[in-house]
Amino acid sequence: MQADSNPIIPTQAEHKPLRQIADLPGPRPLPLVGNMLQITLRRMHQDAERWARQYGKFFRIFLGPTQVLVVADYEAVGQLMRDRPDGFRRPSITAEIALEMGGLPGVFDSEGAQWRNQRRMVMPAFAPVTIKAYFPALVKVVLRLQGRWERAAAAQQAIDLTADLKRYTVDIIAGLAFGTEVNTIDSDDDVIQKHLDNIFPALSRRSLALVPYWRIFKLPVDRQLDRSVAAIQVAVNDFIAQARARLQADPSRVDHPRNMLEAMIVAADQSDSGVDDSSVAGNVLTMLLAGEDTTANTLAWIMYLLQRNPHTLQRAQEEVRRIAPDPAAFNIEQMDALEYLDACAHEAMRLKPVAPFIPLQALRDSVVADIAVPKDSIVWCVLRHDSVDEKYFPKPLDFDPQRWLKQGGAEATADKRIPMPFGAGPRTCPGRYLALLEIKIAMAMLLSRFEIDSIEPADGQEAQERMGFVMSPVGLRMHLRTRI
Repeated sequence: MQADSNPIIPTQAEHKPLRQIADLPGPRPLPLVGNMLQITLRRMHQDAERWARQYGKFFRIFLGPTQVLVVADYEAVGQLMRDRPDGFRRPSITAEIALEMGGLPGVFDSEGAQWRNQRRMVMPAFAPVTIKAYFPALVKVVLRLQGRWERAAAAQQAIDLTADLKRYTVDIIAGLAFGTEVNTIDSDDDVIQKHLDNIFPALSRRSLALVPYWRIFKLPVDRQLDRSVAAIQVAVNDFIAQARARLQADPSRVDHPRNMLEAMIVAADQSDSGVDDSSVAGNVLTMLLAGEDTTANTLAWIMYLLQRNPHTLQRAQEEVRRIAPDPAAFNIEQMDALEYLDACAHEAMRLKPVAPFIPLQALRDSVVADIAVPKDSIVWCVLRHDSVDEKYFPKPLDFDPQRWLKQGGAEATADKRIPMPFGAGPRTCPGRYLALLEIKIAMAMLLSRFEIDSIEPADGQEAQERMGFVMSPVGLRMHLRTRI
């Protein structure tokens, strides 16, 4: 096998026999169901991490009758990520289920040439220079969130943290990315969020189902899913119709699009784009789903970890109140200068990655480390195993943002290659810059205008991790006091 046909063969593997997936250790499977009865869907990421500690960085499991290679070594995971989209893709079952649910092709679930066309259309909308031009719209949304939290603080009401942060992220995506004012922050109308929250968990649940029962009969949860998908499709089509109307009414927007959706439509209308309105719609849906869930849950984890570590909270407050004390006057230079807050975000994403694993499917016969991986094999990449290993991070379970900062002229102690919160390789998340900016603006508003009394679940215990399509904290409630 030539190296250029399989770029992830390590040099040392050329001179020793390859291991087979079936020969690897792993939990004992049962007939037909494999290890499915040993997996709890809501904490399946923790199940995989527990097995990695027991069986090592390379082991095998069975999802039903399907044999799966689990990889918990960051170097091998990085190599797998970099071999996308040509050598590996997301499992085909996920794309099939998404289309069956009424989904549309977007950059998240497209593959091969279709993905390249999608990426070319989407990337200009996510370029830092483009995002910076939208900065005033970001501030406008965060000021609405500030007002909502000021009212809650005055009434001494508990804030449903994740729900409010989803309002914030949805309003940003709809207003900034689609040019449509959707103000869920100032109202109690969170219908969009409720519909979105039904879709990703259903995609995960159905992708792992042993039997596709919904094709024969539908439970109440399946009927609700159908209603949610239909409602979201109506909203997406409305976003696109409004954007096309603006472009038609003002031809200058074709040369200078005012938002991401207009930029995508203009790109899609190019004769050589290889995409059409269905692709635009798919990316609108992708941004709504991914932009709402991932950023909101990351923010919730950052706030929770800061509140549980008073010395880090105090340092973050001091930085924000010195550099960016007034949310109404926020500017991009202030956000860029919040280095400790940026470190807090990276440390939270190391400890609480909203995507703690990524499943892939081999598109050709490949080799991972010294393990033969036949075409169509499923490879389950565990991203948090090495991120919390003392070998790479001293006191790995401590929340220590300092490890991401330069130490007296020396480089940071944290190895940035190990946590991969935005993926790696060609398919790195295109919304990385926007997500980090959303995080900084929301955190700077919170730390400049409020004192945090508490952030915890209703039972006062430590926040539990729940896996849907992303990993989220369960039931966080926040109590604030407005700074005088």
